[in-house]
Amino acid sequence: MRMKASIRTAVFPVAGRGTRFLPATKASPKEMLPVVDKPLIQYAVEEALEAGARRLVFITGASKRAIEDHFDSDQELEKLLVSQGKNELVRQLRSVLPRYASCIYIRQPAPLGLGHAVLCAAPAIGFEPFFVHLADDLIEGEPGCLAQMAEVYAEVHASILGVEEVPKKDTDKYGIVAVERGAGPVQRIRSIVEKPKPAAAPSRLAVVGRYVLTARVFEHLERIGRGAGGEIQLTDGIARLMQDEPVYAYRFAGKRYDCGNKLGYLQATVEHALAHPELGRQFAAYLRRLAKTI
Repeated sequence: MRMKASIRTAVFPVAGRGTRFLPATKASPKEMLPVVDKPLIQYAVEEALEAGARRLVFITGASKRAIEDHFDSDQELEKLLVSQGKNELVRQLRSVLPRYASCIYIRQPAPLGLGHAVLCAAPAIGFEPFFVHLADDLIEGEPGCLAQMAEVYAEVHASILGVEEVPKKDTDKYGIVAVERGAGPVQRIRSIVEKPKPAAAPSRLAVVGRYVLTARVFEHLERIGRGAGGEIQLTDGIARLMQDEPVYAYRFAGKRYDCGNKLGYLQATVEHALAHPELGRQFAAYLRRLAKTI
């Protein structure tokens, strides 16, 4: 019987400044923006834990201390809630980070791009495969996107990029892949290019914020130097990795919300509020009343 491969480490690049959400993100990380009653980074961690990750590596920058505080315990707050009989809130607080999981925080010394952020995680990962999760891509799936990709990794034992089709006019916002022909959600990647103009894009398959990477990618990230925008691009490192080993695209099952822009964030908030077990019915009734006034 074939043993299922496990991926124990998830990397969360959270050093970006979130300028599209200023002034809200001037002193608070964009990853701490709440979607109803949980911040984006909490959704990200829950997805990684579901996929089997137990070591959580956060690549941080300036003004990111709130993320550390969020995953730390707050004994004073818990005591206050217990004294008030709010035991369910205490349970929710304690579930933010299960005891079996551990956090590592690594400071990215300069804003040199996603590839550089991933490279900063190398000392904490060693030679194991690992997840990379970009928290502003909120994906709802059953199971979660990373859990789906972990299942694919158990079959292919190679790097995997989560992808979805985007409008042709938007290809210059993403890394775009060309894949070999074949049926099914898993296809080997033939080429990858960072943010091509629509006329030059090899396809409409865009890489979104989910990756399974082998540790060999670190060798290439160390060598490639700066690319588009003067940054070390993860896309360029993956393109070099493809010269040594297969890399696959995976069309995940689920719905993605681009919470890196205001409209996508609002859409995520509304739809998660509608699905909320306590608020959903009341919020739906409110929206129906509101719709009559528009």
